[in-house]
Amino acid sequence: MIDGPKQVQFPGKMPSPPAASPSTSLHFPATSRQKPSFITKRIRIPALTSKEHARRVSLCATPMDRRSQAIVDSGNREDKCWVHFVGIGGCGLSALAMLALKQGYEVSGSDIMWSSFMDGLHEAGARLYVGHSVSNMQKHNGLILPKAIVVSSAIPQDNVEILYAKSVGVIVYKRDYWLAKLTEHYNLIAISGTHVQLCKYSGKSTTASMLAYVLKAMGDDITAVVGAHVPQFAGGNIICGSGRNFVLEISVIYPETRQQKLNVYSAAFRLMMFEDIMFVNADEYDGCFLELLPYIAVVTNVEWEHVDIFENEEAVISIFKRFLTQIRAGGHLVLCGDSVGACSLLDYNKRIAGPDNSIHVKSSLEPCNDRYRVTTYGISSINEWHASALRSNSQGGSDYQLCHWGCPVADISLQMPGVHNVLNSLAVVATVTTLFSNQRHITESVDFVRLHLSNFKGVSRRFEMIGKVHGCHIFDDYAHHPSEVRAVLQAARQGFQYKELLVVFQPHTYSRLATLHKEFANAFSDADLVVVTEIYGAREMNRWNISGRDLANSIIDPSSEYIPSLVDVVEKLSLYISKDPDRETLILTLGAGDITTVGRELLQKLQQRLQKSDS
Repeated sequence: MIDGPKQVQFPGKMPSPPAASPSTSLHFPATSRQKPSFITKRIRIPALTSKEHARRVSLCATPMDRRSQAIVDSGNREDKCWVHFVGIGGCGLSALAMLALKQGYEVSGSDIMWSSFMDGLHEAGARLYVGHSVSNMQKHNGLILPKAIVVSSAIPQDNVEILYAKSVGVIVYKRDYWLAKLTEHYNLIAISGTHVQLCKYSGKSTTASMLAYVLKAMGDDITAVVGAHVPQFAGGNIICGSGRNFVLEISVIYPETRQQKLNVYSAAFRLMMFEDIMFVNADEYDGCFLELLPYIAVVTNVEWEHVDIFENEEAVISIFKRFLTQIRAGGHLVLCGDSVGACSLLDYNKRIAGPDNSIHVKSSLEPCNDRYRVTTYGISSINEWHASALRSNSQGGSDYQLCHWGCPVADISLQMPGVHNVLNSLAVVATVTTLFSNQRHITESVDFVRLHLSNFKGVSRRFEMIGKVHGCHIFDDYAHHPSEVRAVLQAARQGFQYKELLVVFQPHTYSRLATLHKEFANAFSDADLVVVTEIYGAREMNRWNISGRDLANSIIDPSSEYIPSLVDVVEKLSLYISKDPDRETLILTLGAGDITTVGRELLQKLQQRLQKSDS
C-alpha cells in the first residue's frame, strides 16, 4: 500500500530545499540523496515483475470527444475549469501546468517528490501534492472533481489518480493529446531536430527560444513553450500571449515497439524507486509530435540519437517522416538544407547536388506533395537563406552577412559564438519571413529580425557563463552527444582563441557511450586537456560493462585524465587553477547529468581559496 500524500502548505514564499554540503552535492550513492525537509515520508514503489511491467506500459489517452473539446475551449471563457496534472514535477508537464495557470485554468498537480519546477507553480497559485492519492483530486469531500487530468509519460496506467479519474468519468489526457488540443486552434510553429552535427547544425532549444524572443520583441503576442530555461523569458521557459501564433519545441522521440515502451516505463519506475539513478523527465519519449498539426514545421537536422530507443539512423528518419505528414495543408516546412539527414526526409526530386557533391534540398514555392512549401537555410549558398563572411565580434559572438538567393540583404550580429548559433539564427530568419510573407515585405521582416537577434542572450546550459575568477572563465553546456561536443568546443575556440581550454566531460548513459565510443574519442580535438568523469547512468543499468575510464583511454589528442568523482574533479581543478590564477584559462563542463553543479562548486571554491591567499 502506498502511503497517502502530504500536501505542501506554506504561509508565504516556499522555502528552498536545504542546501547539500560540498561533500555530497556532487557525487553520492543513490541511497544518500537528501530529501527536502518538508517531505516527511519516502514513497516506496514495490518492485515489479516483468508481467506487471508489461501491464503498466499500455498507458493510452482517453479518445477526444465533445467534452474534451469543451474543456480546452473553456480556457478562452470566464468560467475557468479545474485541470489536475499527474507528474507535474517534470520539465515538460510543469511548463504546460504553468501555461494553464496563465490562461486562467484552476491547476492542481501531484508528483512523487518535489522538484525545482514546482517552485514557480506554487508561487503562481497551483495546489501541489507530494505523493499520489484520490484526495488530491477532490474538493468539498468529493463533491467537486477536476474536469480533466493530464498525465506525464512517466506515470503508469494503474496510478491511483488515473484509475479514480476513469472510474468517475473524468477525462484522462496523455500529455501529447492535451498539447494537441491546446494548440490546434493556433498557428503552431513546431521546432524539431536532433543533436548538433559536425559543428554545423543547430539545436532546437536555442532555435525555439530565439524565435519566440524575436517574435515577442516584434510585437507578436505569441504563446511559447520551450525545453530550456530562458533568462529573458519572464516565465522561464514559457510565454503566455493572446495572439494566434504558438512556438513549441518538440522532441521527435517515440518508442515503436512494445519492448521499447517497456524499457522506457521500466526506467521510469527505477527512477521513482530512488535506485542508482537520479530523477529525469521521461516526457521526451511520448512522441507528442504524432498528434500535433503544425502550420510551420522547422527541422534543424536529423541524425541518430537516443540509441537505447532507436536501432539506427533509418529509424530516426522514419519518425521524422511521420512528423512531416502532420504539417497542415498549405503550411510550410523550414529545413536546414546543409543537413544530409534532414534532406533525406523529402522526395528525391526535391534534392540537388552541391558543388562538393553534397546533397541539399531546394526551396520551392510549389507545395510539396500538394500539402506544404519548403524553405531552406544553411551555410551553403545553395540554400534560400544562407550566411557568408562569418567572423567573431567584440562581444564574443558571431557576425555574418545574411544572403537571400545569393544576394546580401543584411549584416547580422549575435551575442553567442559558434557556427551552430549562426544556423539557429538563420532558422529564425527563414521562419519569420515565412510566417509574415503575406503581411510584410521581406526586407521589413529581415530588419526587425536583425535588430532583435542582436539582443538575444541565449538559454541556460547552452554555453552559459558561470563566473570568472582572475584569469579563469567557467562555462557550462548541456552537450552530451559527439556532435554537440564538437560544436560547443568550436564555439569556445572562436570566442576564446588564446585561452587554455580545459574540458570536464560527464558521459550520459552507458548505451550512448558504448554505441558512439569512437565518435566521442574524436570529438575533443579543440581542447587542450580533457577530464572524463564516471558515466551518468540516468535511466539505464550498465549492461555494456563500460566506464568513463574507457573513453579517457581512447582520447589520443588532447591529453586526457579519468577522475570518476565530481567532488574530486572540483578539488583537483581548484588546486590546479590556484597555482597560477592569472593564467588565461577557460573551463568548460559538459554533460546532461549532475555535471552542471561542478562549475558553481568550482567557482565558489576558487573564490574561497584565492581570497585566503590574497589576505
